[in-house]
Amino acid sequence: MRNLVPVAVAALLAAPVCAGAMSPKASPTIAGAVADPARPKDRRSFDPLRKPGETLAFSGVRRGMIVGEFYPGGGYFTRMLSDIVGPSGHVYGIENAGWKGAVKANDEMLAEGRWKNVSIESDPFGTVSFPKPLDLAWVTQNYHDLKIAEYGKVDTLAFDRAVYKALKPGGIYFILDHQGAAGMNDAEIAKMHRINRDVVVREVTSAGFKLVAEGKFLRRPGDDHSKPIFDKSIQGHTDQYALRFLRPAR
Repeated sequence: MRNLVPVAVAALLAAPVCAGAMSPKASPTIAGAVADPARPKDRRSFDPLRKPGETLAFSGVRRGMIVGEFYPGGGYFTRMLSDIVGPSGHVYGIENAGWKGAVKANDEMLAEGRWKNVSIESDPFGTVSFPKPLDLAWVTQNYHDLKIAEYGKVDTLAFDRAVYKALKPGGIYFILDHQGAAGMNDAEIAKMHRINRDVVVREVTSAGFKLVAEGKFLRRPGDDHSKPIFDKSIQGHTDQYALRFLRPAR
């Protein structure tokens, strides 16, 4: 679980998988969302490490989209997604009901009264249920948590198939997570809070998705993947990958 303190779309999605050596360029809408003074200062303080502008630009989020955000954790990205999709779009969040601190932080965000196009439900871990078909499904720094039985037993293959069904044809499944060593078992994932990129790709594509782009703007070669993400020597500076999958239009 992440730290709580802390049209052109079709052409974009049709692009081949790319290495992402250059950081994706944020649009004025995204730049405005990142700069929104309504974002709490304690959240904005993590921007240099989390690179929200590049992350949002890479994800493909656009004005008017219906977004399903898994595990908002107090809304680090939720507020920015809300600004970007605007009044014609909506952000539907699903929080793990067992993460009481996250549920409380989400409630506090909604109590601010500004984020009118955001709804968040607290459900058993691994729930995939949205009132409308999605343009974008969003999971940042939490896919690995689906492997941690302590949080609730989840069949990640079934989870990915459910996300596939929740998306519109042509919809985006965006995943960002901490890179883990190859061959990790679930106990090691639980200890390290990491998951190997190849495991995610294998699972998600087995559900019918196509990997269309990979971003490397959060890759950090100084992280050798041998320490848990909360180790003080590496916390906030982990090697992370960004993956954009597409539910094929047909």
